Amino acid sequence: MREVLDELLRWWRAGQPVGMATVTSTWRSAPRPAGATMLVGPDGTAVGSVSGGCVEADVYELCQQVRVSGEPRTARYGISDDDAFAVGLTCGGIIDLFVERVDPDNFPELPEVAAAIAAERPVATATCIEGPPGRPGRRLVVTADARHGTLGSARADDAVADDVRGMLALGSTGLLHYGVDGQRRGSGLTVMVSAFAPRPRMIVFGAIDFAAAVARVGAFLKYRVTVCDARPVFATRRRFPDADEVVVDWPHRYLAAEAEAGRVDERTVVCVLTHDPKFDVPVLRVALDLPLAYVGAMGSRRTHDERMTRLREAGVPEPALARLASPIGLNLGARTPEETAVSIAAEIIATRWGGNGMPLSSTTGRIHEHTIVSDPVDQEPSET
Repeated sequence: MREVLDELLRWWRAGQPVGMATVTSTWRSAPRPAGATMLVGPDGTAVGSVSGGCVEADVYELCQQVRVSGEPRTARYGISDDDAFAVGLTCGGIIDLFVERVDPDNFPELPEVAAAIAAERPVATATCIEGPPGRPGRRLVVTADARHGTLGSARADDAVADDVRGMLALGSTGLLHYGVDGQRRGSGLTVMVSAFAPRPRMIVFGAIDFAAAVARVGAFLKYRVTVCDARPVFATRRRFPDADEVVVDWPHRYLAAEAEAGRVDERTVVCVLTHDPKFDVPVLRVALDLPLAYVGAMGSRRTHDERMTRLREAGVPEPALARLASPIGLNLGARTPEETAVSIAAEIIATRWGGNGMPLSSTTGRIHEHTIVSDPVDQEPSET
């Protein structure tokens, strides 16, 4: 929902109902993950995507129907559907959708959710997609210390809120299953959780032209980007307009302070572009001692060898050194700062998702890999 939130909120404030389709689960090679959203507005405008285009003409019509009727619907699309050639997923996957009408009456908490997302505060929505009559479409909005709304049962609200806070801590989106009154063991109540954790951080050390390009790509990938350099003449907002913040400080001191304050985590990526021993060795000592998602350092082969020697002399253990991406980036033949930034971004993505950086044309198997909630191999795709 994050990517369509501005349009959704605009229509909500105008009191105009919107049809909203959300991917609740995927199997095999689905192009969009759980949580992906598509809107159909009161003027017929479509915003967002649930399948990369494969089934969206049909989803559009379903959103229109639900926007008018107000009755939530579920749908499944897949290559095994009888209508595969008309609306099937040509990539061979299956997606489940929940389609609902959104307006001020049935989602009064939307401005609260939007404000939390804008302020980078963790918030999650828990929407009933299957349950007793009158329950589908009800939702809870959950934060670390509060909740609003109801799923129609106080016991269910308690159970779901507890579980959602665990998912929120991980930034996890997916389905929860309960008995109709929130029993941990049972069936009849299915809840779709969309967790909106703060954006992961990208911290770029070294205020050089390559850093400006990396900051631009990092912002495009939805990271909250910080550029840090100890030289105030270079670390300026004018030189880094795409960064969320530009900091003048010694890199190692800044990173250590951010870690101490709890502002870096296992999703944080660090790019050390200084290729100057007095900057990069101290900050890499700090970075490689933290549970970060990615640590990369720029430099030639000779610079890399000298850096590794200095890091070993500084006492950095071999397992930590093995985590260092140096020289930084994938081998794309990059020459310009922008091309180099793409190679760095590609390595970050490959590290995050376990990719190997090989051309897809030279590989086999699934292209899109998403979390498998369950396997409906024996279930026929259908609409209910």
